[in-house]
Amino acid sequence: MSLQRRRTDGMNSRGGASAEPATERGRQSRQRILEAAERVFGEKGYFPASITEITRGAGVAQGTFYVHFKSKREVFNELLEALGERVRHTAAAAVVGATNRVEAEERGLKAYFDFVNEHPNWYRIVRQAEFVDAAAFRNYYRKLPSGYQRGLRAAMARGEIRSTDPETLAFCLMGVADLIGMRWPYWTGQPIPRHAFDAMMRFIQHGIVPAGRQASTEPRPDANSWGT
Repeated sequence: MSLQRRRTDGMNSRGGASAEPATERGRQSRQRILEAAERVFGEKGYFPASITEITRGAGVAQGTFYVHFKSKREVFNELLEALGERVRHTAAAAVVGATNRVEAEERGLKAYFDFVNEHPNWYRIVRQAEFVDAAAFRNYYRKLPSGYQRGLRAAMARGEIRSTDPETLAFCLMGVADLIGMRWPYWTGQPIPRHAFDAMMRFIQHGIVPAGRQASTEPRPDANSWGT
């Protein structure tokens, strides 16, 4: 799947020239630049990386780079947004046909972990973004849960999961996926072990309260003692 973002307004994220080249050759060159940038930023880091290394990896001249991007920062931001769009698309496609919310979570998480295996540099790129462009970093995480929240809200309305704040729940589940994805696919380069995936799904479905025991929903008398 292409890393180029699907845009219909003809403008890039900075409001400048068209983000979609007019010719197939231009689209292929731009795609190669994004793929090379993913490798270079992931392997070397944003700050040590150079445009020369990106163009060398893409097999294009530096002049071709500037046809598509104004700077190293712009290609980084475009790559970050393209990867985020692909994560969302991958998860959304995986849950089509799921018969309930738990099945949708299982399908979406499996697709996410497969994505991490296919894009080992993705974690490094996302984590660098906070220091490259804090606004782009926040925008990345604001966009991720938008469709997710709608699915959770619909599942609540159907009575498939307990009613709670859908935004908070979306970020909780994204946190689970993020750290489990870091622990296994990212750190090991291998698919997540079945026992770990099953433990994660049991947590998502049942939480941490033992079966048959009612979880307390009463607030703690001293909010400052949380976690002690």
